[in-house]
This record gives sequence, structure tokens and C-alpha cells, in this order.
Amino acid sequence: MTTAQLMEREERTRPGTPAPPDPSRPRLTWRRLTVLPLALTVALLATLLWFRHARLDPDAEDALARLRVSRVLWQHIELTALATLLVAAVTLPLGVLLTRGVLRRFTPAASTLAELGRTAPVFALPALPALRPGTDRTTVLTGLVVCAALPVLSSTVAGLAAQGPAFREAARDLGMSPLSRLTRVELPLAVPLILAGVRTALVLNAGTATLVVLGGQRGLGALITTGVTHRCVPALLLGSVLTAAVALLADWLASVAEALLRPRAATGI
Repeated sequence: MTTAQLMEREERTRPGTPAPPDPSRPRLTWRRLTVLPLALTVALLATLLWFRHARLDPDAEDALARLRVSRVLWQHIELTALATLLVAAVTLPLGVLLTRGVLRRFTPAASTLAELGRTAPVFALPALPALRPGTDRTTVLTGLVVCAALPVLSSTVAGLAAQGPAFREAARDLGMSPLSRLTRVELPLAVPLILAGVRTALVLNAGTATLVVLGGQRGLGALITTGVTHRCVPALLLGSVLTAAVALLADWLASVAEALLRPRAATGI
């Protein structure tokens, strides 16, 4: 029995439960797929065209030549993607463990801690390495991972803990092992919440990665600080626009992945 069949079985056992969404309903529309990328393309082209014709003083021009916009943009994207992958690799197994066996008793405390941590000023964490010399890439990545871990941990625990007992009982009646129940029933049903947490972490990393320049690493934050240091408005504006574009594009890509990967019966797009 598949996950969708288990979901249908539980829905039939609930009196007054509305009918599940039509599986044939399209998950994505052309408008959702095209409007944001086209708008970002137009905004970036306009910004780059203005930047290319802007007047720069010699010091700012030399500093920008040393930075190379394409290189710092790629470094920013690389840091964002790597930090998000590390967040998923660490928090997903941790979230699963917190809903298993004897560790299940710590689930409410972990959820409360995760929610409280999300309201803390975690944006300052990547700047902490700047307080000591010789900051390396690992230290900076650790700060980014700590900043973005709580949304994924919270959503993973919530997605696994919120499932009704009917799913587990039905899977147990079918003779599924605990590992099979986890991989074939519980995790697929928790996919929407888990993906929402990963999406939040991705966008959070895209914005927070600008602060790694304070720890000696490069990214779009280096472009912004160059604009501030040399009072170069074009560099400051270009760095800000590129940072916003990366965050918006990351959110768009995550929304598309979320729509494609969530179970059909749970898709409401």
C-alpha cells in the first residue's frame, strides 16, 4: 500500500472530512514559472546597464576590478547552497531522531527551543568570526548553518510529530518495519513541512551570506562594503540588487521544488 493509499484510507475513516484535492490538478502554472524570472531578468539588466555607464572614482574602480563582480556573485551562491545542504544534512536526521523511541519525550522541548531560537538575533552569528583573526571558511559556514538550522529542525519535528496514529497503525498492520514506515509513510507525508523549512533556510542563507565579509570571506557583502568604504553608490546599489535577486531566485526555485516534490494528495497548488 502506497502513502497516497494510506492517506485515502485515513480520510475515509474521518466523518465529515472534505474530499481530497483532485490529483489531476496542475501543480504549477506558466504564470508562476515565468513572471518572477522575467521580472528579475529585467531588473538585473537595467541595473547592470546603469552600473556600466555610471561614473566611478579611480579608487572605487580599482577596488571593483580586484573584486570582480562575477566572482563574488559565484562565491555568494556557493556559500548559500553549501550552507543549506549542510543544514539539511544535519537537521533532518536530528529531527527524525527526536521523534523516535526514547528521544520522543524531548520532542516538545526541542520544538519550543526551535521556535524560541527563531526569534533570537541569530543574524549576528556569521559576524562573530570577525572578532578573532584567521577566520577560515569552516567557521563562517558553521555560523550560517547555525543561523538557518532552526527552521528546518522545527518543520521536520512538526511534520513527523503531527501525523495521526492511523497512518502508523495501517503501516504496522501491513507488516512494515520501523525503517520502512519511516521512509515509505512518515517522511513522504512530512515532505510539505520539511520543504517549507528548507525553503526558509535557503532564503535566510542567501541574505545572511552577505555578512561573511566581516569574517574575512568574500561574497556580495564585499561589493556592498566596497560601496560603503569608497562612497560608491553604484557598487552599493549593485551589491544590494544582486543580493535581493539571489534571495528571490532561491525562493522561486525552492517553491518550484516544493510543488514538484510534495505528495500529490497533499498538493494544494
